[in-house]
Amino acid sequence: MPFPKNLPLEAVFASIADGLFTVDADWNVTYFNEAARRITGISEEDALGRKCWDVFRSSLCDGQCALKSCIHQGGRIVNKSIFIVRSDGTTLPISISASPLKDKDGKVVGGVETFRDLTDIHVSRQQAKDIYRFENIVGRSKALEKIFRILPQISRSEATTLLLGKSGTGKELFARAIHSLSPRKDGPFVAVNCGALPDTLLESELFGYKAGAFTDARSDKPGRFELADGGTVFLDEIGDMPQNLQVKLLRFLQEKTFEPLGGVAPVHADVRVVAATNRNLKDAVADGTFRQDLFYRLNVVTLTLPPLTERQEDLPLLIDHFLTEFNSSRGKAIRGVSEDALHVLMRHDFPGNVRELENILEYAFILCPDGFIQVEHLPEYLHPVAKRTAAPNGLSGTMDAIKRRAARQAVRRNNGKRMTACRELGITKDTLRRLLVDPEPDE
Repeated sequence: MPFPKNLPLEAVFASIADGLFTVDADWNVTYFNEAARRITGISEEDALGRKCWDVFRSSLCDGQCALKSCIHQGGRIVNKSIFIVRSDGTTLPISISASPLKDKDGKVVGGVETFRDLTDIHVSRQQAKDIYRFENIVGRSKALEKIFRILPQISRSEATTLLLGKSGTGKELFARAIHSLSPRKDGPFVAVNCGALPDTLLESELFGYKAGAFTDARSDKPGRFELADGGTVFLDEIGDMPQNLQVKLLRFLQEKTFEPLGGVAPVHADVRVVAATNRNLKDAVADGTFRQDLFYRLNVVTLTLPPLTERQEDLPLLIDHFLTEFNSSRGKAIRGVSEDALHVLMRHDFPGNVRELENILEYAFILCPDGFIQVEHLPEYLHPVAKRTAAPNGLSGTMDAIKRRAARQAVRRNNGKRMTACRELGITKDTLRRLLVDPEPDE
């Protein structure tokens, strides 16, 4: 259907729900529609002829102007999340799209920008955060809902529970939820990583020792099972437990007793065991590295935790959850993730699962000074161009290594001005000096 010739464009622009304004080559506002007035609280008369940054006072007006980028580079920006300051002093989240404004000869004579109010979306997200939370586990996916339905019954039982799932799926979080929902919630919760300690040390950590058991054993030391009496022991990476300790664990599960190193009398402990692994224990039983009788003793109740690829709808909730925690602990006010950055995250396959998402957001949180996290704040391997040339299996390096790289990048961005880099990262100059001095492990 052709556009009606007798209908002026200004009437069309005035009727659309999105705010719309234009600027000339000197950044003076030349058009300001009715929706722009309603969203900003600024009248057309007050906006026309003024510099756009005086009208909007947005989070991009400090040197990252979207219109300036479009005009100088000739490109477009679509659905970039920022916030503006309204005429009454309140801040407002909006989504903007911008492009250069050209005359009939193709010459750039200014810019045009549309924007829409995201307040309702942000309120909905906040409500969703409150609704879709089970203990400290955040999610609304069908894969999680199925676990949430049976977790209270499992928690109230005394059954040994085995948590299966890929690395980074939050097995300890679920173990803590089982403990806090159980009759043992007032007792201790003791976590042990069976893959992080050598065999001899792991045995003494789990079962304790008596004075004289070895050269440096000058006094008795209780083990984790004894310390967890009346509560829960979480054995993470149970698939890495050496076979000699598998025998002692099997006896404890059967009799609730154990003998400390150097001890001659059995010790009783009223402890529930929750174990976890990312290994296939059936394969480990088949190749003889894991005892079959222990496998069946642990496998009374099994929960398989879904990877993040099976709970894509939980991403926005998890993002809000982690950013809220970071803001609270570090005194920042990051308002969220921009729409284009969210699209990048939604397309990522997250081989490191929820732990990788947390690391990505912490990296972006460090680089983002305020407002919304943008694509440029995400790790480089997530940038659209970088993803076409390389496809790493996850966030490279430890979080300490990531912080060191972020510090170096901040100094380079600020032309070697360390105090400016400190202000951008929200850290002290001593912390920056340490990060710059420490070598990267992969260098």
